Parts: sequence; structure tokens; C-alpha cells
Amino acid sequence: MKARLPKGMGGGPSNMQHLMKQAQKMQDDMEAKKEELAAKEYEVKAGGGAVTLVITGEKVVKTLDIDPEIVDPDDIETMSDILIAAFNEAIKRVEADAEEEMGKITGNLSMPGLF
Repeated sequence: MKARLPKGMGGGPSNMQHLMKQAQKMQDDMEAKKEELAAKEYEVKAGGGAVTLVITGEKVVKTLDIDPEIVDPDDIETMSDILIAAFNEAIKRVEADAEEEMGKITGNLSMPGLF
């Protein structure tokens, strides 16, 4: 008994060449998107705007502005909590954006280690 492949499946060397071209284009698109995301900057506010953090797509902090109103030497814990919230939110935003943008290229295929 012969197995029949659905239309568009198989097709020999020409189909394999087409798949290789598609894979190469996807890889090129992903590299370009990685560069674009690395250069992107994200601004995050925490503590009701008392802290403003700017981070790059490479997760490098560019600026950190702290409203002097929240600087209370008797309550460093609150300021620390606000700073931690700002850093964590910034990292989440960078990672979510990268995942979304790469998903557009890969069709949301799971490709561990590619980005």
C-alpha cells in the first residue's frame, strides 16, 4: 500500500529548496527584529509616577528618575519596594514585547534558544 501525502506535502527537491528559503528568510527577519528590539527604549513609571525608569531592549537601564518627595530616610523600605516594582515591570515589558514581535515572525512556534 502506498501512502499519499496531502497536496503541498512532499514534492521532492524543489519543495525542500522552498522550505530552506523560507527558513532562511525567517532567520533573517528574526535577526533584524532582534536588532530593532535591542535598540528600543521602554519607559516605566512606578509608585504613582514617583519613579521613572528607562530601559533598553537589551535590559540595560538608561535612566532612573526619583521624585525627591518619596525620599524619606526613615522609610527606605518603601522606596526600595517602588524601585523593585519599576525594575520588574520594565523587564516584563521588554520580554513581553520581544515575545510578541518574534511570535509575529515565527507564527508563534516554540523555538527555544532562538531569542
